[in-house]
Amino acid sequence: MKPRAFVAWSTGKDSAFALHEVRCDGGLEIAGLLTTLTRDYGRVSMHGVREEILDRQADALGLPCRKVVIPAGCVDAEYERAMGEAVRAARADGVTHVVFGDIFLEDVRAYRERMLSGTGLTPVFPLWGRRTDALARKIVGAGVKARIVCVDPRRLPASCAGRPFDAALLSDLPGDIDPCGENGEFHTCVTGGPMFGAPIDVEAGETVVRDAFVFADLRLADGPAA
Repeated sequence: MKPRAFVAWSTGKDSAFALHEVRCDGGLEIAGLLTTLTRDYGRVSMHGVREEILDRQADALGLPCRKVVIPAGCVDAEYERAMGEAVRAARADGVTHVVFGDIFLEDVRAYRERMLSGTGLTPVFPLWGRRTDALARKIVGAGVKARIVCVDPRRLPASCAGRPFDAALLSDLPGDIDPCGENGEFHTCVTGGPMFGAPIDVEAGETVVRDAFVFADLRLADGPAA
């Protein structure tokens, strides 16, 4: 039997493409998603994606989603406690690996490795070390459909919030911006691609500024009005 793995799922393109690459490789059985939600907002932490879109993504992937719920302004100790509980539950379910979409941030990788050390879960980094310009083009070329949902306006114009992650965007990005947003310049929400059984129909809501970041709100096109 193949080792069972969860995917650390952010709703964005990197975790989606990491899932796709692992499925194509065939060495792991993807057993589900692991996602952090901020309780106060009912949204995926950092990306600000609505929980109902996360649920629709999980349906389109054909995978269950284990949600780690944390409060707004969560301190490290609270986060690590909540994640520790999720890790123990995953291990009890026979999961032995966690797939991450990280590409080159050594400190982030080291933190993940440290957090999983001694838990019985092995971190997997299928995108690690790739050139992000080539990777971004590969993601777009593979048919991944995504929109920018969070922008750091200190690095990228706020008007980029809500834009599709596509060839036109990659051409427009300033030279000092990582094409995959690996330095936190932007975050995305995936709505279609080869990892999904069917695309997700979303529509743009308002754009808001919160905690010095610009968020483009997406909602399900067939969902209730905001």
